[in-house]
Amino acid sequence: MAWLRAALLLCLLPLMGIKAVADEPAVLLVAHPDVTTQRLTRDTTRAIFAMRQRTWPNGQAARVFVLPNDHPVHERFVKERLTVYPHQLQLAWDRMVFSGTGQAPDRVRHQAEMLERIATTPGAMGYLEREYLDDRIQVISMD
Repeated sequence: MAWLRAALLLCLLPLMGIKAVADEPAVLLVAHPDVTTQRLTRDTTRAIFAMRQRTWPNGQAARVFVLPNDHPVHERFVKERLTVYPHQLQLAWDRMVFSGTGQAPDRVRHQAEMLERIATTPGAMGYLEREYLDDRIQVISMD
């Protein structure tokens, strides 16, 4: 009987305006606390991570941090949140670097380093799994 109550509750949560944990993204977009932008569209986020847009919407310089291409969290963020493949993003970065029109984002080795770099770099943005969040950074919503 307990399983039936639990199943019923899970069905009613969306009707009550409560999102189940499974609805929340596995990897969140995060930024330095001085960033005033609270929400980004997927297109703007993709443009910033592709290094085509170098500022936040308010004009503040954006500093992008990413994990290695083969890191599972990088793969999930790029595929699920930006809706591109990691190799497509790498090609865009390589094109800009080799043509001299831009640069690649800063790479970090792991999520703990990502947290530290974003927390200490004004205008910084990156992505982290929920368990790495703390009060030194903020989560940016994505439409």
